[in-house]
Amino acid sequence: MAFSSHGITHRPTVTGTRGMVACAHPLAALSGVRILLEGGNAFDAAVTVAAALNVVEPYMSGIAGVGYAMLYDAKTDRVHMLDYCGRTPYEARAELFDKVTDKDAGPRSCLTPGACGGWLALLERCGTMPPAKVFAPAIELAERGYALTVKNSAFMGNSGGRLNEDAARVILSRGHPPLPGELLVQKDLAHTFRRVSEGGAEVFYRGDLAREMAAWVRAQGGWLSERDLAAFEPEWVDPIATTYRGYEVLCPPPPSAGFQILETLNMLEGYDLAEMGHHSELALHVFIEAVRLGNADRIEYAATARPPIQGLLCKGYAAERRKLIGDRAGVHRGEWYPETKLPGEIAPGDPAAWLNECTTHFDVVDADGNAVAITQSLGSGFGSGMIMGDTGMFLNNFIRWGDLVPHSPNCIAPHKKLDMCLSPLLAFHEGALFSALGTPGSWGIQQTSVQFLTHVLDYNMNIQAAIEAPRFRIEGAGTQVSIEKRMPRSVRHALMARGHDVKVLPDYSPVCGGAQGIVIDGETSALMGGADPRRDGYAIGI
Repeated sequence: MAFSSHGITHRPTVTGTRGMVACAHPLAALSGVRILLEGGNAFDAAVTVAAALNVVEPYMSGIAGVGYAMLYDAKTDRVHMLDYCGRTPYEARAELFDKVTDKDAGPRSCLTPGACGGWLALLERCGTMPPAKVFAPAIELAERGYALTVKNSAFMGNSGGRLNEDAARVILSRGHPPLPGELLVQKDLAHTFRRVSEGGAEVFYRGDLAREMAAWVRAQGGWLSERDLAAFEPEWVDPIATTYRGYEVLCPPPPSAGFQILETLNMLEGYDLAEMGHHSELALHVFIEAVRLGNADRIEYAATARPPIQGLLCKGYAAERRKLIGDRAGVHRGEWYPETKLPGEIAPGDPAAWLNECTTHFDVVDADGNAVAITQSLGSGFGSGMIMGDTGMFLNNFIRWGDLVPHSPNCIAPHKKLDMCLSPLLAFHEGALFSALGTPGSWGIQQTSVQFLTHVLDYNMNIQAAIEAPRFRIEGAGTQVSIEKRMPRSVRHALMARGHDVKVLPDYSPVCGGAQGIVIDGETSALMGGADPRRDGYAIGI
């Protein structure tokens, strides 16, 4: 164990000077480092890591999924944000779902796949290597197979019941979820990667592969069509930002829920968290309540046509919301738009009054200071649970994040952008890049990101210690909060006395995300990387 500025870390903090990759699996991190060592930049390596994670974490993210990329171009000193989250199919309507479970899995549960277009757009605009070079490590891993880790096996076992026949033939080829040490081979996926590396976005969205995907999904009863695929374009948009303790924190704009992270930071800035003490009863109570307030605003505004983002991120608005934090637990309205309100639930605020005053995750940094923070996903474990025929690709199930409640701003409708939980972050200090960081975890992303960022900025932890520190997660409606068992029993009991319905999680629970991060030393430019033991996180520096 290695000592940090706060306690003891489960793992040593990784360092480097010529580049670093922090991601959710060691083989994907190694693939990215390989590209850096062969002369690629951070953007080349990021696409390599994205594709490799599709192979070694097929239940988490993939080429038929969605995501956001936050990019820092050191040469121009500019931040760019790439949105590759697809829209709902043109034929999708809330009233057409037979039951809620239809939108959670199966052929009707997908958004238009955006990851392929996003990866290739990133490579075309910022990369230096051809697609064949960048996809090569993932193709090798898929074609030759890789040995499963303990967590690989556990995740596949937990999600194996969601798989269709084509998927089961790949993942459950031995008649059971693969065991640690067994090889998983994905030759069809390797073939698809080759087709994409040779034919580009054209083959995926308008060519033979597009026709195969659309025909297969529609034969299963889904809505994804050639029209949906042909209409997809990744979007370069401006990030949004706030300041916290002298640092500037940037994330994707709505419909990403990243603004909840920034709003929560604004509320917490009014408290001296360091003086309160790390994970003290009072600090945790204040933190939990700020998260609940921010979540109420996320549900109300993230998917609206013109979200009042300037008001939501105003410091004055945060001060007004902060006044609602009392001594007792507030009633949380849940993670979804409620069909009926709970008695006394925390209501969304009115940011319009302040308009005139003012979401798997991985990170790559190269020797030139370029940086990428990407959060991408298939949705649930293995997405829709469906491999599309012989393509080897799991289809996402992100329509699950839409609502069936007619008056919800996030109600499913044709060709619509939905409220998106993915929220990668970049942080700057005195104009210089300080950190690339983020986490998976559905609506827990907005909670986990603030927790480990404040561990660094308020409690002076190194990035590995900040990631490993115990966390909480708010999920259901009411006053429930899930807390990792490493939090002191006395603190958990004190929170219960304030009205919090405390549920105890294991010591390191994936319910609280799987964070990765890289911090850059402002004086030496040395890199420090952290990766989450709650999953197979691994950081490699060179």
